[in-house]
Amino acid sequence: MRRPGLRSVLVPSFLLALVAAGCATSSAPAPASTVGAGPGTAQTDAAPAPESADPREAQARAQLGLGWTAILRGDMAAATIFLREALRLQPEMIEARERLGQALYGMGDVDGAVEEFRAVLQQRPDRVATRHLLGTALMAKQDWAAARAELEDVVRRDPGLVGVLYSLGFVQYALGDLNGAIETYRRVLVLRPEFPDARYSLAVVLKLAQGDAGATKEFLAAAEAGHPHAQYFAGTAYAKGFGVERSLPLAIAWWSRAVDQGSTAASGELLQLRRIALGWNRRPPAERQAALQAFQEHRATLWAGFPELARDGDDDTVGAALLRQGRGREAVRMLIREASLLSEPAQGLLETIYYHGVRGQLPAHDPKVLAYFQSAAAEGQVRPRISLARFYAGGLGVPQDTARAISLLKATPHDDAQRLLQELLASSPAPARP
Repeated sequence: MRRPGLRSVLVPSFLLALVAAGCATSSAPAPASTVGAGPGTAQTDAAPAPESADPREAQARAQLGLGWTAILRGDMAAATIFLREALRLQPEMIEARERLGQALYGMGDVDGAVEEFRAVLQQRPDRVATRHLLGTALMAKQDWAAARAELEDVVRRDPGLVGVLYSLGFVQYALGDLNGAIETYRRVLVLRPEFPDARYSLAVVLKLAQGDAGATKEFLAAAEAGHPHAQYFAGTAYAKGFGVERSLPLAIAWWSRAVDQGSTAASGELLQLRRIALGWNRRPPAERQAALQAFQEHRATLWAGFPELARDGDDDTVGAALLRQGRGREAVRMLIREASLLSEPAQGLLETIYYHGVRGQLPAHDPKVLAYFQSAAAEGQVRPRISLARFYAGGLGVPQDTARAISLLKATPHDDAQRLLQELLASSPAPARP
């Protein structure tokens, strides 16, 4: 099982800090919609400030507003100009200095951001939101010890901030304090049980600290909540019997769900299992049969998602049943899934659909169907390679390319492939003599 890690799945903690800055007593992590939105998505003083009798303060407030607007539209360079002008006019304006730190962070100037946040805290040591910003900026510098000190200070002042606790758990993990990270992630989940990233992070640290027995339960819980990395690890746990009873059909199910969310690791595992099932690896016959049986059992479970469909015999596919109901687009998606699970009837029906389309539902030469055959052929699957060779030989939805068709067939050791190869060679013009 691949060694798990937290770095690739850590929710951007600077964004969590920005949410905390918007509501210092909030206990919710950054919503998914804020991820990647850029620094400065929330603040305590977003409302316009009252007009001041001091002209310099009024000018500074105006510059502050322009800086905030620039942050919101992602123009950090412009924001720093406005905010520095605000500080020139009013050097003690805490809001301007804090936002300047955010803008500098957004530009990649982490050292500059840390300097501004520390300057704010010199004026206002009790400003929890700024201390969180400082802690997460220190995380970006990988100054784990300093980050831990700041985040622990925030937690002491307000123990209900989920985002701060989540960041602290990661810092403890980075420092090698696995027991501390476990305790912190559990505190996060007490406050917010539906937090898949925290549950996955807890599973990773439990695996490092205690092995599979303690981790698998949390991996499965995070997988059920939709976490793609957890789904990959859940599949691996079932494939290897790590902390659960070994079950290849369940491994395929979890890997398939992870692939739907873009997991290349899960895609690689399914590819290897297909190779075993198709006899491409030097594995015992019993292992090949077990892989084939696992794909078959998982394909059978797909019917449970469509209780309205009637199955027409053991070889029927969900995609074919959807097609009979006139649900063409949905049928193609399901047929591609079933074909990737080694359903020969699904592969055959996809080839027919590609040639002829479905009257009133689908045109011929559907690009999604072509993409499936190209992907399966690249894996070395025999039937898709033969089908793709026919497409290129006939120019069906692709530029006619007899040479490419011949190349595909030459590398396909199957009687049907060799017969088609001989037909193409016989019909191809002989090369001209020099």
